[in-house]
Amino acid sequence: MLTLDKFEEASERLNRVLLETKLVYSDYFSEQTGAKVYFKPENMQFTGAYKLRGAYYKISTLTDEERERGIISASAGNHAQGV
Repeated sequence: MLTLDKFEEASERLNRVLLETKLVYSDYFSEQTGAKVYFKPENMQFTGAYKLRGAYYKISTLTDEERERGIISASAGNHAQGV
């Protein structure tokens, strides 16, 4: 179960490896929707993919024994880039 403590632990681990991605305001989409629209460009991470967070956290919490067995990613897309 996700608890506040687990969320904070994950945040601390991820802050060690992630770039800060600031919100980018979109004039075009804001005008089109009549709302203020912002994008969070996670593609600016080192991997170029937004799935880095989940993949990195999971790998960083593996035991030594689990790591020795290796990791398989069944994705050729964003998740694989994160792994």
